Amino acid sequence: MSIAHKIHKGEKPLQRRTTPSMVSPWDEMDRWFSDFARRGWLHPFTWEWPKEMETLAPFEGRMPSVDMIDRDDEVVVRAELPGVNKDDLEVTLSEHTLAIEAHTKREEEEEKGEYYRKEMTRGDFRRTLALPGGLDEDKAKATFTDGVLELCLPKLEKTSRKKVEVK
Repeated sequence: MSIAHKIHKGEKPLQRRTTPSMVSPWDEMDRWFSDFARRGWLHPFTWEWPKEMETLAPFEGRMPSVDMIDRDDEVVVRAELPGVNKDDLEVTLSEHTLAIEAHTKREEEEEKGEYYRKEMTRGDFRRTLALPGGLDEDKAKATFTDGVLELCLPKLEKTSRKKVEVK
C-alpha cells in the first residue's frame, strides 16, 4: 500500500527524517519528558498553564544573563536580576571568584465574593563566576538599578591591548 493510499484512507504515514531541520519523534519525546520532569511532578499545578506560571518565578529552571566586560583599567560585571529587591541580593568576592545570590518571593491574594485565590512563588539562584587575576577586590563598587546589578572591579595595573594578526 503506498503512502498516498494510506493518506487517502485517513491513516498517517510514518515521519521520516529526511533533512537535519526536521524533528524526529524521538527528539519530540525527549523534549516532552524534559518538560514533564521540569514542570510535571516538580510543579503539578503549573502543568496546564506553563507559560503563565513561568513569569511568576523569574529564576525557575534558568540563570539570569551575566555580561563580563574587560576594559583597560577595570572589569565590569553586569547581571540582569528581574524581580529582585536590593535587600534580597548578596554579592561575594573571594579568591578570583564572584558569587551572586538572589532570592525572590511574591504573594498575590484576590478575593471577590465567593471567589478566593492566593498564590505564593519563590525563586532562588546562585551564580559563581571566575574572575581574571590582577584585580583590586578591596576597591570593588556595586550598584543595583532597575533590576540590573553592575559591579566594577579596578585592575591593579592598567593593561594594554595588542592586536594579533590572523593568517
